[in-house]
Amino acid sequence: MFERFNEDARQTVVQAQEEARTFGHDYIGTEHLLLALLRRTSSVGGRILVRHGLDHDAAGDMIARLLAGTGQDALDAKALETIGIDLGAVREKVEAAFGPGALDRGPRPRRERPWRFGGHIPFTARAKKVLELSLREALSLKHGYISDGHILLGLMREGQGLAARVLADAGLDFEVLRQDVRTELG
Repeated sequence: MFERFNEDARQTVVQAQEEARTFGHDYIGTEHLLLALLRRTSSVGGRILVRHGLDHDAAGDMIARLLAGTGQDALDAKALETIGIDLGAVREKVEAAFGPGALDRGPRPRRERPWRFGGHIPFTARAKKVLELSLREALSLKHGYISDGHILLGLMREGQGLAARVLADAGLDFEVLRQDVRTELG
């Protein structure tokens, strides 16, 4: 699939690795792809996002807040709540059985991270899905290549990742954004 990526799409993937390194992450998620698009304001995806009122710093701040302690936990609790699991009740039962703080996370064990020295950082399943969907978007537009605009379309089509959450929280209308990208891609 990567052989179909044009230079802007390739640079977006390279920049996503840099964004992950900046956050100290050992993965490339949808949020890193979004930040990479926003970093490249001369390309289709970045230009359109900025035109719709989202910039790299604002998106980075939103991502940092969402990933901070309560941000990710709140997302997890909400997801569990939608399938009928009350996280508070589970916590109470576990702490009653194993003692207070039994579910508190300790420090993460330090792992070797070869990517700190220039190695490749792996994509999350959701980020891989976005790249797959970017190919589908390119094919649906009858393009023989994948551009960063197609990656933006893939982010919106995937719709569940942190990048989609940031776009929605920023008040961007996916349909309007999608139409602008398609128009610019031709």
